[in-house]
Amino acid sequence: MDGRERKNIKKGTKVAILQKQDERSGNLTHGVVQEIIDEVSFHLKGIECKLKTGQIGRVKMIKI
Repeated sequence: MDGRERKNIKKGTKVAILQKQDERSGNLTHGVVQEIIDEVSFHLKGIECKLKTGQIGRVKMIKI
């Protein structure tokens, strides 16, 4: 699924996010969505979310 569209992401969804400090290295952080931060329905770099661990980043991959 596409992490750039808000409709694909719900609370409790397992995702891989790219945090701001990892943009150069490309290291993804895996977790469960606690809150969707972005208000827009589409973002080219991915919808910004907060994980249950408190980490914030843009969704790059949605796990099924």
